[in-house]
Amino acid sequence: MSNQRQQKPTLTGQRFKTRKRDEKERFDPSQFQESIVQGLNQTGTDLEAVAKFLDASGAKLDYRRYAETLFDILVAGGMLAPGGTLSDDVTCTDFCLFKAQEDMETMQAYAQVFNKLIRRYKYLEKGFEEEIKKLLLFLKGFTESERNKLAMLTGILLANGNISASILSSLFNENLVKEGVSACFAVKLFKSWLSEKDINSVAASLRKVGMDNRLMELFPANKRSCEHFSKYFTDAGLKELSDFARNQQSIGARKELQKELQELMLRGDPLKDIIAYIREEIKKNNISEQTMIGLIWSSVMSSMEWNKKEELVTEQAIKHLKQYSPLLKAFTSQGLSELTLLLKIQEYCYDNIHFMKAFQKIVVLLYKADVLSEEAILKWYNEAHLAKGKSVFLEQMKKFVEWLKNAEEESESEEEEAD
Repeated sequence: MSNQRQQKPTLTGQRFKTRKRDEKERFDPSQFQESIVQGLNQTGTDLEAVAKFLDASGAKLDYRRYAETLFDILVAGGMLAPGGTLSDDVTCTDFCLFKAQEDMETMQAYAQVFNKLIRRYKYLEKGFEEEIKKLLLFLKGFTESERNKLAMLTGILLANGNISASILSSLFNENLVKEGVSACFAVKLFKSWLSEKDINSVAASLRKVGMDNRLMELFPANKRSCEHFSKYFTDAGLKELSDFARNQQSIGARKELQKELQELMLRGDPLKDIIAYIREEIKKNNISEQTMIGLIWSSVMSSMEWNKKEELVTEQAIKHLKQYSPLLKAFTSQGLSELTLLLKIQEYCYDNIHFMKAFQKIVVLLYKADVLSEEAILKWYNEAHLAKGKSVFLEQMKKFVEWLKNAEEESESEEEEAD
């Protein structure tokens, strides 16, 4: 018994010493840096060999603890001090991204090195994204050539899906924006990204993280206009990005307009005032009549609390639309606008199931109110309808369309007799 009691403190003592020693090694980035720098100096410009060295080193070195140091070395050649300057007190290497050739082929090869490393050590993914965010904040501390290389690499990484477009938030830093560094960097980045992927893919990545509506923030507040953005990026050879931003602003303006229209209707403003307001907005935002009639229809239908009973909703809809028919009439001066409205009605009645039986009555009401012409209704019926619920709606409209055709034939024969 006494022997067993004596052994216990010895064993815990040994364990405690080991733990202490490990902890001391683990918190020493300079030793980690020495190992990485030495390996990179040996592999040189052979990026295949660099990838293999990094793969093998992960088993011996603590990548999880020193992720930031590792990425600093691979990008800048050594650990970066705040602001983007290299720390003086440690050994650096010339075999890094910033010292590489400034061309897309070399940057693609470097992107592959990072890609392989992160695929092999999945836990580095988050740290790598944080590193890119940090590097973007340090842009002022880098040379023009270093910024260009980083921009090209970032564009390729975004295209490959290695990092999320949320990293762009670093470019909205006030100091970078004020000095024009952000916009200049963004040009290189988007050129690189668009050389790998099309604008639809880029747009989808931006939308996914809510960056699609924030690109204007690359410029100072006094230059944050669609015109300035469009000119800057078009002049830089990125017309696709300019068009995308313009379209985004247009979508934003339309959403705001629809919201405002709903408020005017709920407030019960006179129709003549609402019409005057819409005409002003059409002029100001360069919105087509077809787009506007779609917005008006949505606003009119959203401004009412609809009954859930099918037999009551039709009566309610007719009463409501009768009130707003002068507003719809004011913005259906073109055949295409009438057709757009018909398609919007079809879509609405299909998407809101209790309106399915109301379609024909709504169309007849708007025909009688001079909002929809017989030409538009016949065109919709014969060829221009949507697939959504078409059998139900065409059946509903059959008798009315026959009546329209007969009326048309009668009026033609009367004209011939008159001649």
